[in-house]
Amino acid sequence: MEFAKPHFFWLFLIFVPLIAWYIWKLRKQNPAMRTSSIAAVAALPTSYRALLRHLLFVLRLGALACLIVILCRPQVHSQWKNTNVEGTDIIIAMDISTSMLAQDFTPDRFGAAKEVASKFVNGRQSDNIGLVVFAGESFTLLPMTADKSTLLNAISTLEMGFIEDGTAIGDGLATSINRLVDGKAKSKSIILLTDGSNNTGLVAPLAAADIAKQKGIKVYTIGVGKNGSALSPVGINPFGKIEYDYLKVTIDENTLRSIASSTGGKYFRAVDNATLQNIFKEIDSLEKTEMDVESHRNVEDNYMLWAWLLLGFVGLELLLRHTVMRTLP
Repeated sequence: MEFAKPHFFWLFLIFVPLIAWYIWKLRKQNPAMRTSSIAAVAALPTSYRALLRHLLFVLRLGALACLIVILCRPQVHSQWKNTNVEGTDIIIAMDISTSMLAQDFTPDRFGAAKEVASKFVNGRQSDNIGLVVFAGESFTLLPMTADKSTLLNAISTLEMGFIEDGTAIGDGLATSINRLVDGKAKSKSIILLTDGSNNTGLVAPLAAADIAKQKGIKVYTIGVGKNGSALSPVGINPFGKIEYDYLKVTIDENTLRSIASSTGGKYFRAVDNATLQNIFKEIDSLEKTEMDVESHRNVEDNYMLWAWLLLGFVGLELLLRHTVMRTLP
């Protein structure tokens, strides 16, 4: 413990005149009578009130001492601390094209992806994680951060419709790589989640995979969609509601598998909520590495103990003064 204003300790010198004044006051207040002998009263017991009469003054001094300590501002000193923990840099690249509203997942592919991504983030306490979204184009929704609450809020509030529709897997992968190249962790990885095949964008998926390989970035690809057909959005009716119909599920698994294998990652196929959740659990177990984390503890005032002691001294002094130590005028 340290004190922000230690010069206030000089106030303890006030105890000297206070104690001197108290002794002088006692001598002046107590009457004296000369007698040749005290044998007649020497054996009488001393009243407990006589023994406690000095306690009131001691309690006042204790309260004053606590007040002086509070004025000195006791603090818990801040410090930097280096710890070795498991951690990595991760970008979650999520497809937000209209087809992600297909209802072969509960409530749909998009909702299921958000749910498992949130659970994944909650379990990665020491990682820097960012969020990239892509459809007809891609952009960084949230750069890499260790602030899990901000990241979880970004995932929960993520909605569709604010970028052009399509599936630009290559662009989503390239944007994710750009966010990772400056990361400080030894291990860098991308979790790319999509339900289709690349049909637009400026960067070819395999070209982006080559860049990731050169940068030492692993890419875990996840194809989302059941086998066969699924109830998928096909248009919007005159009332602004999305219309659904059964469409064949088409995922370019060959490209996704090639991206993963060339970068040292792994390809997964999610056909329902349970398998999607298990995929993220497996990726969570694969992506563990040690990293040094520097943490800082802030300076905080730590005077509550002294404040409670001050309150206790004052309360006890008032209680004794108005009960057992009460005097009549």
